[in-house]
Amino acid sequence: MNSILIKKGNIYPMTDEEMFVGDILIENGKISKIAKNLDDKADEVINAEGLNVLPGLIDAHSHLGLFDFNNDKGNDDANEMTKENTPTMDARYSVDIDVPEFKSAYEHGITTLLLTPGSGNVICGLPFVAKTYGDNIFDMTVKNPCALKIAFGGNPKNTYGRRSQLPMTRMGVAHVLREKLREAKKYMEAKDNGENPAYDCELEAMLPAMRKEVPLKMHCTQYDMLTAIEIAKEFDLPFSLEHAWGATDYLDEIVESGCSICYGPIATYRSPGERRKIDVEAVKMLDDRGVNVAVITDSPIVTIESLYHHLGEAVREGLDINRGLRMITINPAKILGVEDRLGSLEVGKDADIAIFDGLVGLDTDAKVIHTIIDGKVVYSK
Repeated sequence: MNSILIKKGNIYPMTDEEMFVGDILIENGKISKIAKNLDDKADEVINAEGLNVLPGLIDAHSHLGLFDFNNDKGNDDANEMTKENTPTMDARYSVDIDVPEFKSAYEHGITTLLLTPGSGNVICGLPFVAKTYGDNIFDMTVKNPCALKIAFGGNPKNTYGRRSQLPMTRMGVAHVLREKLREAKKYMEAKDNGENPAYDCELEAMLPAMRKEVPLKMHCTQYDMLTAIEIAKEFDLPFSLEHAWGATDYLDEIVESGCSICYGPIATYRSPGERRKIDVEAVKMLDDRGVNVAVITDSPIVTIESLYHHLGEAVREGLDINRGLRMITINPAKILGVEDRLGSLEVGKDADIAIFDGLVGLDTDAKVIHTIIDGKVVYSK
């Protein structure tokens, strides 16, 4: 694999280290050296003088290729709405990597996505982490599964309410989830005690979450956040709150719970019900109180490149840009459990790098000059 030397860039490591002007050497798909000046030979040299060098951007909540809005009819392969709990649904089998949004992602410096089932059921399935460039979704996969997707509120309530079946209310949603978690806990304990319970594919799919190997990824807004926190606390499970509109009403509860927040999309419209309170200021308020926050697009519900705009809106509400850049790099990497490979510029990590003219989130005309994924230049302006 070719080596690449990036010279004289404004390097934003997304570690405890501040931005500095320096060089990065890439070898065999990994970052091999970072210093203020490197004299190493390389197959390709990129002059990044005056440009901003960031880790490849990460969107911690998307449905690219599961929803396809590129034709008149649209396509929904994200929601297996045949029963209220579908924990075995593996999102990889629904992703069409030929939708144009994947190309748009890496052309805008977004190198990694969480791809998740939709929110039509209570337990929706298994999200995974993937790179945005490649020709085979299984080869592009970084971590599978990376969470167990849960949904509260209007989505599952409306799905099953129209059928006049459980769960057609918010209390029904909570009941359905709690009962399935109890089943899974009992199943796990039986296996751990050597009791050899009858194989159950749904409960097997829930074991990584029950064993705290991956978090619950809980779609919820407004007061459903309190329900999510209460149930996660009852079963002592790690979790993130997804969308989290209205979080300013529950700051103390969120902080106390120790959860992460995937906030957004900020660009959504305000409407009665679930989207009544789009409180962009929550991003800074949560970050100030030590919550690990990522901003998300929910793409293709809104465009993947709108990740820039979401960050910019949070900055407009007072968020420091350096804190904001963490919300599209290292913070989501930690939420997804891939911080050992992605999210920061450090020796040994994947060479996923976005080189910008301007600073995304701060400069409205910021543009990607080069995107590098696994040590390969996949886009140049």
